Amino acid sequence: MTAQFGIKTASSFFLVLCLTVFTLSCSADPHELQDFCVADLNATTILNGFPCKPVSEVTASDFFYSGLMNEASTDNPLGLGVKVGDVNNFPGLNTLGLSVNRADFAIGGIIPLHTHPRASESIFVIKGQVLVGFISTTNVLYSKVLKVGELAIIPKGLVHFSKNVGSGKATVLAIFNSQLPGTAILGNTIFGSNPAIPNDLLAKNFQVDEKVIATIKSKFGN
Repeated sequence: MTAQFGIKTASSFFLVLCLTVFTLSCSADPHELQDFCVADLNATTILNGFPCKPVSEVTASDFFYSGLMNEASTDNPLGLGVKVGDVNNFPGLNTLGLSVNRADFAIGGIIPLHTHPRASESIFVIKGQVLVGFISTTNVLYSKVLKVGELAIIPKGLVHFSKNVGSGKATVLAIFNSQLPGTAILGNTIFGSNPAIPNDLLAKNFQVDEKVIATIKSKFGN
């Protein structure tokens, strides 16, 4: 009886110990353990983020960024200009899970179909009227025309787009929960990859003749 009691007690102890360790590991601080980690953009080794610049070399300019102040040029076929505020331009963002871009639209300008593989996105309209939409994995389109002061959210990894539908220029801020969200523009990815995706494969995907694929590829440099 004593032996059985001892075994049960030991088993209970190890169970409690395992649960305690599991709970502590789950509730451990998942974020940075210092005030900041300004990116060392000159680092030769980069793994899942930049290493920290020595604190002695950190200056106020690492935490302030004026790169989004001025309108970006929209003189291109898309009628779109983008100013980027990610960790490559704003080193103070390193490890903070945040970046902000500015997008300017000419009349009728668009942000083409694309995805951000590493971030969800919030779109805030600061000028004009912009149609914003995304497509779910069940092929449902969710879209709305946003006016100044309105906000949209794009779930991580989903295909989405924006278009200026107003009578003048438009400007939005795109805020990401990643210091480097990544952008995969569908047209460039599918028709402009290097090496190129075989024409017969794309023709079957889009149910068209290979000549159509070749024509489209020529617009993307392939």
